[in-house]
Amino acid sequence: MARTTAARKAPAVSDAEWQARVDLAAAYQLTDLYGWSDLSSTHISVRVPGEDAFLINPYGMMFGEITASRLLKVDHKGRLLVPSDYPFNPAGFIIHGAIHRARADVHCVMHTHTRAGIAVAMQADGLLPVSQKALILMGFLAYHDFEGVVLETGEQDRLIADLGDGKIMILRNHGLMSVGATVAEAFVWMHRLEAACRYQVDGMAGGARLCVPPEEVRRKTIEQGLRVLGPQGHARTGFEWPSIVRELERARGTSYRT
Repeated sequence: MARTTAARKAPAVSDAEWQARVDLAAAYQLTDLYGWSDLSSTHISVRVPGEDAFLINPYGMMFGEITASRLLKVDHKGRLLVPSDYPFNPAGFIIHGAIHRARADVHCVMHTHTRAGIAVAMQADGLLPVSQKALILMGFLAYHDFEGVVLETGEQDRLIADLGDGKIMILRNHGLMSVGATVAEAFVWMHRLEAACRYQVDGMAGGARLCVPPEEVRRKTIEQGLRVLGPQGHARTGFEWPSIVRELERARGTSYRT
């Protein structure tokens, strides 16, 4: 993750937790800047380094208002560890808490309800192999069937099983999700998935017959994606994070750090 200098405010936390707070707050404000927010719905969470807890947004606060000190700290039993005037969204706890418990390699989970993301989540065939952007993601993509608003813990095991070791997921009839070892990774996975969904919706809206590459080309491109977007690839996911944060600071300043 990008290291940033931030004015420390309450709550008093370790340096590692404060950096996690700063990165997560940046992701929330970037989500708003990019037009992916849904009022105060949806969530991004990050594991607190060295603790059995994670950080998540105060339910009812807009994403553009979220700063490092405003984030809620929740344990894996759903207990708020630092007092706040805001609650956390139960659906966010069920989704994010389950993944943080099940995937030791995942430190950040991101979930969105965007226009393009939900449009593709509504389509029976999901993400189509009709763009380079979609094809290079397909080796990392999973799906989870809609079971209603995620308010029941019984869905957690099915969600975890469907995600497997994937990095991105389409929650059918619901939205998009990404995970990563860092906030940077989860954010960039979401950026790529959101872009692929937008391209698909725009292509279908044109009304012309879509060009589907031959099967051998599709397989080749999926394999290329596994290489170039992986940890050793030249387009490894998340390497752009410092530049993305600078974009946020040019647009909105550094309030996210407080």
